[in-house]
Amino acid sequence: MSMVINSALYRNGKRERDLSVEAISDVLHTPGSFVWLGLHEPDNAMLDRVQEEFGLHDLAIEDARNAHQRPKLEVYGDVLFVVLNTAQMENGNVVFGETHLFVGLDFFVSVRHGPSTSYSPVRERCERTPQLLAKGAPFALYAVMDFVVDNYQPVLERLQEEFEQIESQIFGDTFDRATIERLYTLKRQLLRLRNAALPVEDIAGQLVRLHEDVVPKELRAYFRDIADHAHRAVGALDVIREMLTTAISVNVALVSVTQNDIVKRLAGWGAILAIPTVVFSNYGMKFKGMPELEHPAGYPIVLACTATACVWLYRKLRKSGWI
Repeated sequence: MSMVINSALYRNGKRERDLSVEAISDVLHTPGSFVWLGLHEPDNAMLDRVQEEFGLHDLAIEDARNAHQRPKLEVYGDVLFVVLNTAQMENGNVVFGETHLFVGLDFFVSVRHGPSTSYSPVRERCERTPQLLAKGAPFALYAVMDFVVDNYQPVLERLQEEFEQIESQIFGDTFDRATIERLYTLKRQLLRLRNAALPVEDIAGQLVRLHEDVVPKELRAYFRDIADHAHRAVGALDVIREMLTTAISVNVALVSVTQNDIVKRLAGWGAILAIPTVVFSNYGMKFKGMPELEHPAGYPIVLACTATACVWLYRKLRKSGWI
């Protein structure tokens, strides 16, 4: 698959023409225009070329070479470097990716790593609103960030469904090793999604506070909206995590109660069986002075007394709930 997904020149909010990476420097700094370059898992040679074309900072490029960066916003002169973690559903599973964004006065570069949805729908949506796209690279940054945060929602809903399924098993009779493994996977995915969404609120807040030469005042409300969406996503994730923790605690309590009930029943039956055990063990001692051995009704009397004691103890234990 090609590393260059999109490379185009936009003038006054409208797509003017496609560009090769080598030709980008020829059209940069043209008034009223900006370049939008989209890359997917570029190699080092491509990143070196991009750095040369846009004059990007060495540290930012070094981060772009290596995935697994934490979400953050860095400012290098008049260039913003934003790292976002993406999440999406793929074949019923949650997969996570990473996006690095370079935002200059007249360019916007996106670098995707790992499984992530193409930003083609974002470009198409932006091109349908040329009056906003005319704001340049900052609006492209907003559009991509909004797309990433919006994609958290279906993942969040899927994790909610998974929790409800596991919850029914926790309180049912099907809680087994497989359910424990699903539980661990769910907790790990909830944590990863929260770690992806939580920094976005702070990043959007930082963008709102930047100078208007970097982020126009007209776009600040858009970034505040992103912060609000990220905040709500984190809140929903925290609710699921709390409910999951509560469900686990309740299940542990139920298991403990069940075990205590079993122990009580075993102890009750043990007490009942102890009576005939003690009585009849005396007959194995071979004592000579046992009057019931000489009495014709001695053996039946011992059996009757033993049975009576067992029945009496059974009824007492039954009444107290031990059996």
